[in-house]
Amino acid sequence: MIEGFWLFPLLGLVAGVLAGLLGIGGGLVLVAALAWLLPLQGVEPDLAMHAALATSMASIVFTALSSAWSHHRRGSVLWPTVAWMLPGLLLGGWLGSRFAVGLEGIVLRWIVALYCLLAGAQMALGGARSRGGGDVVPRGAAMTAAGTGIGALSAVVGIGGGSMTVPLLVWRGVRPVRAVGTSSACGVAIAVGSVLVYALGAAPGGLPQGAVGYVHVPAALGVAVALVLAAPLGTRLAHAISGPALRRVFAMFLVAVGLSLVLGG
Repeated sequence: MIEGFWLFPLLGLVAGVLAGLLGIGGGLVLVAALAWLLPLQGVEPDLAMHAALATSMASIVFTALSSAWSHHRRGSVLWPTVAWMLPGLLLGGWLGSRFAVGLEGIVLRWIVALYCLLAGAQMALGGARSRGGGDVVPRGAAMTAAGTGIGALSAVVGIGGGSMTVPLLVWRGVRPVRAVGTSSACGVAIAVGSVLVYALGAAPGGLPQGAVGYVHVPAALGVAVALVLAAPLGTRLAHAISGPALRRVFAMFLVAVGLSLVLGG
């Protein structure tokens, strides 16, 4: 069933612009929209949330790679920090997706909705404040442990983890531009750890041809290509719009997304 396939690139464009504007938040938009769109492509309603999470994470693999490479070229990825967080991010992504696969769709819907509301509140309140302002490079076992928690929760709600990684790094004293760049590299690890379970560790019935495990491959590719193309536009727009005003608007948008998931369930 591909007559509505054009909706996935369109969704990728919207999520890509939002991600480029703020550096975070695109994954939550993807999950909520995919939960509504995938049943139109033959996914059983009871599996829609699982497939939405898996498909979002699959698209994030490509988009996070593109973003990480772009930030790396500008010298804004703290690779020593990524190296310390990497084992935890991979483990957390694996554990979180294993946990999500075992939950009922309605439970996942409520978890994602609650996270949308919390992320919206974080944005509205302005997020974390930095403890420093220099070239801080967080290292150590604490970063590995933090990566495990970030990876696990990200896998359950279908995001790249930027809404948690960026505030953590800023709080540790990393400059915001480097926090965003480092977060993009961390998102690759989270997505890979998650997709390995969502795609290879599950083969449920009720999913259409073209699905690998819970991942709807045509949707993931359609979203990913558009996301990669649209994110630079969002980045350019971010320089022309008031940051605080933009955060407040997107905070309200995340609350609306969370409420739509609750009401749609």
